[in-house]
Amino acid sequence: MLDSHLHNAWNEISYRISIITLDSHNAMPCERALSNLVGDFKGLDVSIFAAAEWGENPSALEEAKAAIEKSDIIIVNLLFLEDHIKPILPILKSRRDDCDAMIGVVCDAELVKLTRMGALDMQAPDRGALALLKKLRGSSKPSSETGEKKMRMLRRLPKILKYIPGKAQDLRAWFLVMQYWLGGTDENIEAMLRFLISRYSHVDSWQGVSAEPPREYPNVGVYHPSLKGRISEDLGDLPEVKNPVAIIGLLLMRSYVLSGDTAHYDKVIRGFEERNIRIIPAFAGGLDGRPAIEKYFSNGSGSSIDTLVSLTGFSLVGGPAYNDTDAAVETLSKLNVPYISAHPLEFQTLSQWENSSTGLGPIETTMLVALPELDGATSPTVFAGRQGDAEPSKAMLPYNERVDALIARAVKTAELRRSEVFERKIAIVLFGFPPNAGAVGTAAYLEVFESLFNTLTAMKDAGYQIELPKSSAELREEVLAGNAQIYGQEANVESQVSADWIVKNTPWLPELEEQWGSAPGRIQSDGSSVFILGKTFGNVFVGVQPTFGYEGDPMRLLFEKGFAPTHAFSAFYQWLKLSFNANAVLHFGMHGALEFMPGKQTGLNGKDWPDRLIGDLPNIYLYACNNPSEASLAKRRSNATIITHLTPPLTSGGLYKGLLELKDSLVRWREMDSSNNLRKELELLINEQAEAVDLGDQKIEELWVKLLETEDALIPEGLHVVGRSLTNEQVENYLNASGSVTPESRDRLAKNLRLNSEIPSIINALDAKYIPPVPGGDLVRSSEIVPTGRNIHAFDPFRMPTAFACKQGSEQAQMLLDKYEGIPRSLALVLWGSDNIKSDGTQIAQALALIGAKPRFDSFGRLCGADLIELSQLGRPRIDVVMTLSGIFRDLLPLQTRMLAEASFKAASADEDPNMNYIRANALDYMKNTGADLETASLRIFSNAEGAYGSNVNQLVDSSSFDDEDELADAYEARKSFAYGMSGKPQKNQKLLQAALSKVEMAYQNLESVELGVTSVDHYFDTLGGISRAVKRARGGEDIEVFISDHTKGSGKIRTLSDQVSLETRSRSLNPKFYEALLEHGAEGVRQLEAHVTNTLGWSATTGKVEPWVYQRISETFVLDEEMRNRLADLNPTASSRMANRLLEANERSYWSPDAETIEALQSAADSLEDRMEGIAAE
Repeated sequence: MLDSHLHNAWNEISYRISIITLDSHNAMPCERALSNLVGDFKGLDVSIFAAAEWGENPSALEEAKAAIEKSDIIIVNLLFLEDHIKPILPILKSRRDDCDAMIGVVCDAELVKLTRMGALDMQAPDRGALALLKKLRGSSKPSSETGEKKMRMLRRLPKILKYIPGKAQDLRAWFLVMQYWLGGTDENIEAMLRFLISRYSHVDSWQGVSAEPPREYPNVGVYHPSLKGRISEDLGDLPEVKNPVAIIGLLLMRSYVLSGDTAHYDKVIRGFEERNIRIIPAFAGGLDGRPAIEKYFSNGSGSSIDTLVSLTGFSLVGGPAYNDTDAAVETLSKLNVPYISAHPLEFQTLSQWENSSTGLGPIETTMLVALPELDGATSPTVFAGRQGDAEPSKAMLPYNERVDALIARAVKTAELRRSEVFERKIAIVLFGFPPNAGAVGTAAYLEVFESLFNTLTAMKDAGYQIELPKSSAELREEVLAGNAQIYGQEANVESQVSADWIVKNTPWLPELEEQWGSAPGRIQSDGSSVFILGKTFGNVFVGVQPTFGYEGDPMRLLFEKGFAPTHAFSAFYQWLKLSFNANAVLHFGMHGALEFMPGKQTGLNGKDWPDRLIGDLPNIYLYACNNPSEASLAKRRSNATIITHLTPPLTSGGLYKGLLELKDSLVRWREMDSSNNLRKELELLINEQAEAVDLGDQKIEELWVKLLETEDALIPEGLHVVGRSLTNEQVENYLNASGSVTPESRDRLAKNLRLNSEIPSIINALDAKYIPPVPGGDLVRSSEIVPTGRNIHAFDPFRMPTAFACKQGSEQAQMLLDKYEGIPRSLALVLWGSDNIKSDGTQIAQALALIGAKPRFDSFGRLCGADLIELSQLGRPRIDVVMTLSGIFRDLLPLQTRMLAEASFKAASADEDPNMNYIRANALDYMKNTGADLETASLRIFSNAEGAYGSNVNQLVDSSSFDDEDELADAYEARKSFAYGMSGKPQKNQKLLQAALSKVEMAYQNLESVELGVTSVDHYFDTLGGISRAVKRARGGEDIEVFISDHTKGSGKIRTLSDQVSLETRSRSLNPKFYEALLEHGAEGVRQLEAHVTNTLGWSATTGKVEPWVYQRISETFVLDEEMRNRLADLNPTASSRMANRLLEANERSYWSPDAETIEALQSAADSLEDRMEGIAAE
């Protein structure tokens, strides 16, 4: 436990002082102070309790409560979170008027108001001294003043108040306590205790004893364990380092330095110095690092350091209460060096973290990782913590393995900055999932090889030694063809890594061999060595990331736990580091498998696979600007610095062929008078035209609406090319699709769109410069995402869902109920991280609205839980919402996960009529049938096991590795049956999931972005499809309705899944405007088209909601048309063959039953494509 009982062992305790604070860094000064005080104050006991420990150690909270109950003087500080305030607030209130003094300083306003010191009563009306205090408090909003200025003001106030008689003296005492504590050396802590005892103790003999005034220390200074006194204001006092490899700035917490709790800092400092690095360890007070940066790390025109490493664990400007991102970014942009954020553990012990599969808890993830990311921080690293109960000392201790990793990364980054461009070796990693699908060298939204060619050209112009092919086509040929056919691989073989090399250079070999057998394994191997795929061009290696191993053994997809990467995957990254000797790696496009490898969700250590594999390599990641959730995962789990790129231009789909003719007829019909005899004849023609385009059996007005919907649908136009300037037409399309309406905003957006900033930002990142942060999102929703080329981050999780998101979520929930035409007793809702981050939590707000709940925020406007809306206000029953979270939602939004769990629990616990509260009704039913307690029966948040992602339904579909559709339900339930409650910790409970799903009447998900449809990527049918299939089985084979909510433009619309697939097939897959734009990008475009077909089959497999005409028209357009078939085969023979075989598979699985002639023609075409792919047919 972190709280420290410092009682006098040789005296019977008769007077108690309890200090309730966030952490225990002042425990040691208190302990040393007590040893000096007991001679003067017999029977004195001083106890310090760290609220940060209560979440993991409830007994520590009970001990704190017991101490408060018996204490004479109670000091509360640095408590700003409801989790820490709520448990002790009642007992503090009960003791307030029954103790000598209660002092709340530097904490939440509700605790400050409990202050009662002599004549100072902060619950009294604002007059006299309290009126002065109110003026001094100022605004609760972030201030432009630095922490240094605020600390100077704090030092002046007691001097001013000293000469104001009466109650002002107790106000002065309150400020002195703050000053003593913030200057928390042994001398100041002892003087503070003497001061409080002297002034407020009821023991007559103790009153009036002398106490030294607060000793002042530099607010901004440098620290070093070798310095006399350990701190100085003079940079020249730091030890000299001869011919340093680099200069690295460290930001430290002033409070730790003053308290002497610096073992973790000392380890970092000594570790850098052992590598001949000059270290400047600086600190600043007021939780504001700017004064230290300006004084010690800047040289006027720029930076005097190579890398900045923060060891504070907080955002640069602000602490546990707030953060000022704009001020931080301004300072860091001027400094223009990489900004690495490391953090000590405050909310759990080292052993708890080490043994946890989660890593950091919800509050830690938010405060120590998410908030620094808003400043542009990278490489979040745990480097220290406390040992816990087994260790009597409360000192902060270094975690040596992580300290070494932090030092190695910072040094590697600094060396990259100092290196000569001509000598740098850069590894660029491409992706190729799924394997054997013509997908090598593709990425979402991006034409990879032309973008890569433009990037390499710019790098060569910048001085990199690159032997550049003449064109992007030659580049693609050299990387993907080369000697690939000789070795039977999907790309050129650059090197062969022998089994002996793997054994020698793989520290984690036993774990690989347990999973995959002896090195080199069977994947990407010839039995004696592993193939490294790619091609070296001078000092740049363009490599292909190996597959992650599931593909060879689909049955592994049924297991929920993590796995080890293949020998090939591990060897690839070891080869980059040890043989190619890369100075940095650039992952090119969205996305690879590295960041999804097993391990802790956040706060990884050296045993977690992403951390092991990337090692100390500076990792730069080119990523689509509209995916902040998965980008954040790459940042947190593989230490990536993100460089955003635009998504393709958006344009309206328009109409074509028979759809255009049908609209012409409908226009004529609508213009005719109802009495016109020709109208009836035209209706017959309209019916024939509608039947020809698979829109038969619909009323004319319904046809009109469907055509307009198809015509107006926004579709992506091809793929984005990095380094290619947008045309005026493309800029105009972006502007028309965006939400910018004023001339000024359109002009500003147009200017930012024309900035060709992506490649310059890649060059800057390779030069180890600071990459400014940017919130991720869709251009349609937010123009802030441009210019691109910035380091993407998610929304501040403390503020989600926003008030506007709650309003939208409530409206959209009502739209869903209106569409359903009733009140379902239970529904299944899929929640992703990406759409919630981009919409500020609108989908989370939908879930709350359906339950009949709302978010709860603390006095600082930070999310802290959920409250129920009264049934009388709700006006309908509470709906039982079964929520399935993506693994990324679970990782990035733990506070929201806990909030949703609290909403479900409160609903189940409410003393309400079960006929008006379906959550309670179903929970009581489950309790009756199983004997479970209410907390278990109310669990409604399901996701993966910690460190696992996806249901793997998509994997089974992609590999055609299922015989019966119930196998997809098996996979979904095995992977997604981990229930998350208010503790944030999962428990596997497949029976509970099945019971909850058996009550579900409909399934529902929101569209993630305007660029993506449900047939664009496999994630939709993996989650919504997977849960729909599991519901069908749980309900004994009964079908349910599946809905898609599209609020990516306008007021939004909710469609059935069948209608959504049909709309996307017409507006995208079959639309020449869509597929011709893709085919301009060659092989990558064909692969995108094939993905649409595979994903459509995925919807048939999971829901059975795809109309048969969809497969018929796709067959006619892309396979049965000989000219188109040959065109696709020329561009990408593998993907075109897969497309034909998918269509045959749809028939074999009875998703589509064409006539015999069509099947024969399709089979013949598939055979032809397969022969061509295998090189049998003449080219």
